[in-house]
Amino acid sequence: MVTYNARATVERCLESVRGSETVVVDHGSSDGTVELVRERFPDIEVVEEENRGLAFGWNTGVARASGRYVLLLNADAWLHEGALGELVAFADAHPRAAVVAPQLRNTDGTLQRSVRGDPTMWRIATEYLFLRKLAPRSSALNAFYAGGFAHDTARTADWIMGAVWLVRREAIDAVGPADDGFFLFSEETDWALRFRQAGWDVWFDPAAVATHVYGAAHGGSMLAENVRSQLRYLRKHRGGAYAGAARVIFLAGLVLRRRFDVIRAL
Repeated sequence: MVTYNARATVERCLESVRGSETVVVDHGSSDGTVELVRERFPDIEVVEEENRGLAFGWNTGVARASGRYVLLLNADAWLHEGALGELVAFADAHPRAAVVAPQLRNTDGTLQRSVRGDPTMWRIATEYLFLRKLAPRSSALNAFYAGGFAHDTARTADWIMGAVWLVRREAIDAVGPADDGFFLFSEETDWALRFRQAGWDVWFDPAAVATHVYGAAHGGSMLAENVRSQLRYLRKHRGGAYAGAARVIFLAGLVLRRRFDVIRAL
């Protein structure tokens, strides 16, 4: 678990995995997160390091943990009863699974859509130009958010939101650690693609359930960082020209978003 000013949620998250080897990697919290963890969970290893991004923290934790699987758990997410055992059993039954992720729910119990499609020019346009609003359940206009998929069936996916991931250590050893060139966002997109390119699978298992406080870690206020990370992903995997064309779509989308915000404020 990587933490940064997560005092409000970290206790519930850690309670959900109590009894398992746990490493908390803190990135400079100033709200008492570290003190709370050390007081309430004295058996947990706490590592304090410079905030160099989520992937960097993941890699620190993975290196310190043992076992054939590693659970990456957001500090704003917690497992429901039996979820960890289900994820491990599912991974054991699917030996080419590099990642197994649970069904996520919002704090009110409603479904949180977490299955995603690989970023492409068209999928970026459907998101940033608001085309998906025309048909949110359509695979044509909302493939990025896996439109039309009810999230109630086990399936492989391009990638899955990284709030809760069970990752096979053998797969990490095969493809290498998460790319810490991503500070926040797209690190799981990149890692999932690398796993798949190496012949591994990314699985969604709805029989395991977790609650995720969506956006709690960043408050939804890091749109620019999100765009930067997506552009870095596209440059890395599709080349500079493709990323340059996508940048035009991002800019157009940001202009539209600003205009809509102005209209709503009137």
